[in-house]
Amino acid sequence: MEQGAIKPAQPVDLLEIKDLKKTFSISGGLFSRRLTLTALEDINFTIRSGETLGIVGESGCGKSTLGRCILQLLPPDEGQVLWLGQDLTRLPAEEMRQRRQDLQIIFQDPLASLNPRMTVGDIIADPLRTLRPELNKDERRARVLKTMEAVGLLPEMINRYPHEFSGGQAQRIGIARALITEPKLIVCDEPVSALDVSIQAQILNLLAELKDEFGLTLIFISHNLSVVRHVSDRILVLYLGRIVELATGDEIYEDPKHPYTRALLTAVPIPDPKLARLRNIDALKGEIPSPINPPSGCTFRTRCRLAQSYCAEKRPPLETIEGGRLVACHRWRELDAPLEAVLGV
Repeated sequence: MEQGAIKPAQPVDLLEIKDLKKTFSISGGLFSRRLTLTALEDINFTIRSGETLGIVGESGCGKSTLGRCILQLLPPDEGQVLWLGQDLTRLPAEEMRQRRQDLQIIFQDPLASLNPRMTVGDIIADPLRTLRPELNKDERRARVLKTMEAVGLLPEMINRYPHEFSGGQAQRIGIARALITEPKLIVCDEPVSALDVSIQAQILNLLAELKDEFGLTLIFISHNLSVVRHVSDRILVLYLGRIVELATGDEIYEDPKHPYTRALLTAVPIPDPKLARLRNIDALKGEIPSPINPPSGCTFRTRCRLAQSYCAEKRPPLETIEGGRLVACHRWRELDAPLEAVLGV
């Protein structure tokens, strides 16, 4: 890569999501009517250039669906995905294909996302063949070697195949493939969840270094709040396809306003059994409800210790509170347990 992206003098609104909704029609059985699964609803947020937005929530909350809708890998049912003011949902296929130079993704399972029949060099160069056809073979190879160096891969690895690499090395190949087109935005879809803890730290540090070196904007998807905090400027918390809280990483970790956010923090392991017992008040109870038939009103009420009868009657709006942070909870002011007891700090 000849030169990383240059950071703008002032951050700009790079991506704006407006009223995004995504549903899936699924079979209800041999003699039953088809059912509608609402994966995302009323999603609104903005990402500024150079920012990392973390998206967290349990499995089935819509995190990966949101990332794919942003990249137009899944077409949303309603709403807008505005890239520098241009609505990606309305772009013709050819224009959207060219736009993919700016929008890339890193997948969760590094080995499963790589073609086992292609060498590392061909895998990394593949986006250039489609998006930069004017480059000749030597130019593509030079870019591949430069990108491999940036992600910590040795030049002699260029002719090897994916099965010859560890999970961490394979993820570096996936990162290089995303980086080769010099994108402005990369969606990182659970990029470290399949890796050992020690390797997770290496990949997280690499992503932070690449963000600074190339002026990247990142969307970092994970179910682990402790992982997201280390890389994110702001954190968006999803529950059953809706935003329940959006704030800076420090605000989320030091003073969570939604009971679900607080419960996610209690899931972070701590070594002290006494402090761990103090967390029980906020621990998640029960299973996540089905998105086919979600609870009325507040969808989190069936697992919330603060829930009252009126929580079943009215869905809490996503309101702006102090400091511009967003929270959707009728009773967020009543989270009373000391946070030190919850976090074990």
